[in-house]
Amino acid sequence: MVYRERMKETPLFLPLRVGRYNLRNRIVMAPLTRRRATNDLIPTDIMRIYYGQRATAGLIIAEATNISWQAVGYPNSPGIFTTPQIEAWKPITAEVHEKQGLIFLQLWHVGRVSHPDIQPNRQLPVSSSAVKAGGTITTPGGTKEMVVPRALETFEIPQLVEDYVKAAENAIEAGFDGIEIHGANGYLPEQFLHDGSNIRNDKYGGSIQNRCRFMLEIIKNCCSAVGSDRVGLRLSPSGVVKDMFDSDPVSLYEYLISELDRFNLAYLHLMEPYAPLIPEERYRHYLKQVTPHFRKFYSGPMITNVNYNFASANEVIRTGHADMVAFGKPFISNPDLVERFRKNLPLTDWDKSTFYHGGEKGYIDYPFYNSR
Repeated sequence: MVYRERMKETPLFLPLRVGRYNLRNRIVMAPLTRRRATNDLIPTDIMRIYYGQRATAGLIIAEATNISWQAVGYPNSPGIFTTPQIEAWKPITAEVHEKQGLIFLQLWHVGRVSHPDIQPNRQLPVSSSAVKAGGTITTPGGTKEMVVPRALETFEIPQLVEDYVKAAENAIEAGFDGIEIHGANGYLPEQFLHDGSNIRNDKYGGSIQNRCRFMLEIIKNCCSAVGSDRVGLRLSPSGVVKDMFDSDPVSLYEYLISELDRFNLAYLHLMEPYAPLIPEERYRHYLKQVTPHFRKFYSGPMITNVNYNFASANEVIRTGHADMVAFGKPFISNPDLVERFRKNLPLTDWDKSTFYHGGEKGYIDYPFYNSR
């Protein structure tokens, strides 16, 4: 009786229509970079096992996946731009579908968050402007300081948009149910959005409308190619990692999200602040709570993410601020996270040392609760 009442009163377990799909629950597996692909960015068979283990999620958003060689910033992250890559994804999507799951692929271009040691022919990474990100990056030659990227020429940008479109089409060919554009976390689309990284004086720079142009062109063209009901977008309106900064992020994202509402997307995926907004004087104009503010600018399905637990996830859906909640690290160490939530079972802790390298360890060897 207690179990039945728990199910009845738990918003996370309610079905939801998202784009052309019916989700069996509102628990989303967040995109998680795990770097288990080959040196040629080809997905491996342990990735099939990994995603298949987690197919009870209402929706899996597969890890950030490179749209071209230029897009790469992290070795052994998968790609979706060559035939071998497309073919290697097919058994993975088939495994998820065999278990009645749904899976979208996150499309990725890191922009300036790369290095000549990683880029083809040791070329400079590209960005909206020749503005360097602070910090270091891991390369095949060791840890190195970030470099000043090359500012993209105006005439190059349509080809970049086409790279996203082709990657979206390749993802559908590989069996994915849809795609998510990675517009968060300091990568290329966000580098165009923020005036701390975009100092262009052409139609892609200056005003908020111009800085949003690249993102909106990606969305428009991907929707035309694969259907708006198979396209999602991830944003981090209060994200400050990788030296990201904007002088008026609230107005920027109010405009962008209002424009996105015209596209009838499968969903919008908003990240709450995931890095401390310090020093406070630098980020006092950033929102500490993102999802409640932007809900009123977007009428479609919305995912929220970052540091939710079972109780807070149910509450944010119950209030109407979001329709789904994405979980990241808990899904790494709990392949049966949905069942553990359903039955109020304890969660297994994750091993951070295995997040980004290694084979099966810390990847497909976390136990299901009922197998203990």
